Amino acid sequence: MTDTNSNSTANVKGATVEAMFNEIAPRYDLLNHILSLNIDRIWRKKLIKKLKAENPSHVLDIATGTADLSIMLGKRSKDIRITGIDVAEQMLAVGRRKVYNKGLSDRIQLKRAAAEDIPYPDATFDCAMVAFGVRNFSRPDLGLREIRRVLKPGGKLFVLEFSTPSKFPMKGLYRFYFHSVLPFVGRMVSGHKQAYTYLPESVERFPEGADFVKMMRDAGFEGCSAKKLSFGIATLYGGRHY
Repeated sequence: MTDTNSNSTANVKGATVEAMFNEIAPRYDLLNHILSLNIDRIWRKKLIKKLKAENPSHVLDIATGTADLSIMLGKRSKDIRITGIDVAEQMLAVGRRKVYNKGLSDRIQLKRAAAEDIPYPDATFDCAMVAFGVRNFSRPDLGLREIRRVLKPGGKLFVLEFSTPSKFPMKGLYRFYFHSVLPFVGRMVSGHKQAYTYLPESVERFPEGADFVKMMRDAGFEGCSAKKLSFGIATLYGGRHY
């Protein structure tokens, strides 16, 4: 009975997240950069720097959204093929236009798929990356196992995710911004009542730091690490499939 209830809850979450991101897709990029004060670009660059050090040929971008991370990687390396997957077709539609406009269609392919059911054979990709998407997985544990399955032996997963600062005064400033400013601005610009209330709630529920490192290890990743960024507002995780 527990498994049935768990799967039912995951299915509901998956459908809710998909519908929400489809609705906010047209203004998603604008809001992302406004609400993060463009700091998210700095975090993404750190992820890409570490990923490029692995010298991958084929990279999987999970929960790619509008393909910001894929495009950033594609612009910085002409030798890497990138496959991006996401459950929200409207987000992918925006991403495909951006990829085309940047002249990257030959190296970046976007496909509708969930992290829990990646439609590629075992050992397909050299590296995988997720930016602000794991907390939206309907089943993070299953998603991580699927990512490991499609990685080649030796391949590495990089995860960039929001986290909560623990030290004064950043802790108080962060909570005020996340719970008051962000939901208000998000609702005003996107016209969606729930989306930017969901964001802080999903961040607070996310098993960050040592808890997420444990989740990665439980999924079979080794050499797992967590590095806090910008006073703990975000964390960059890494783990390798041996």
